This record gives sequence, structure tokens and C-alpha cells, in this order.
Amino acid sequence: MPDAKSLRQVAHSRAPLSTWVGIVLLFALFGVIVLAVIGPAPRGSTYEETRAKKRMENLKTVRDEAAKALATYGWIDKNKGIAHIPIDRAMELAVADLAQKKPAPAGPIPTPEPQAAAAPASPAPASPAPAASPQTSPAQPAAPPPAQAPVSSSPPASQPAPGTTSPVPGKTP
Repeated sequence: MPDAKSLRQVAHSRAPLSTWVGIVLLFALFGVIVLAVIGPAPRGSTYEETRAKKRMENLKTVRDEAAKALATYGWIDKNKGIAHIPIDRAMELAVADLAQKKPAPAGPIPTPEPQAAAAPASPAPASPAPAASPQTSPAQPAAPPPAQAPVSSSPPASQPAPGTTSPVPGKTP
């Protein structure tokens, strides 16, 4: 057990209460000084206001330049002969150009054939059979004859030439 003399030394060696009060008062004094220096200063955000004004000026400049480019004639590259025209005039020219062109006829829209509930277990034939051939199985209904599309001077690239057979939809060789 520690003796009484060593306990007294430990108790007296600790900092007295007055020292702790002094430290707290020093922190309070420092806080008052900081508030006295910073407190009365105006809290205006002039930096943010000036940045906002600059952004608004830049936005106005960009919008004015865009409006000018959309509403005036000018050269883009004079050596190549490329110019820009007002957007209203460009729209008038585009409408007049499209009005002169005859619309191209649309081809028939193919509809997928309904798949049978039970697919045959046999592999697909090596070459696709014509749509109305007698070789079609009962599980695959015969396709109706293709509709006659208006003949144009050049057939669309997506449609096969007349007289050729097209593969059955959904089957790959």
C-alpha cells in the first residue's frame, strides 16, 4: 500500500484550480480579440458579385454573337466559296427544295411470321425454300404472296431483286 507521504506529493504536484481558470480566461481573451478584429468587418461577397457580373457579360456576348451569326450573311471560307446565310432564308430554301422533290415510294413493310409453339427438332434446311413451295412443313405455315410494290427506277438496297428467294425470317443458314 502506498504511504500517506507519497499521496500528498501527488495531490500537491497537480495543477491547482487557479491555473485551469487562467487558461480558460486566456482562451476567452483570445476569442474576444478575434471578434473585435473580424466582427465589425462587412460580410459582403464582392468577389462573388464581380464573378457573377463577368459571367453575365460573357453570356450576353456569346448570345449576341450567336444571334448575329444566325441573322446575317457572311463568309466562312472565302477561298473555298463557303458562306453562311440567315437561318430564316436557309429554312425557306430548304422548304422550296423539298417541295420540288417527289417523295420516294416506300416499300412494303415485312411482318414477322408467327413462330410455332413447338419448334421442330430437325435442323434447318441448307438452302431456304421459296415461301409458297410444297416443301414447307405443317409446323411452318405458308407465307402469303408478296404484295406488289410500285416499280421505281432503282430498287432499294434492302429488297432482293425480283425472281430471287429470300431466306425465311428467323432462320440462319
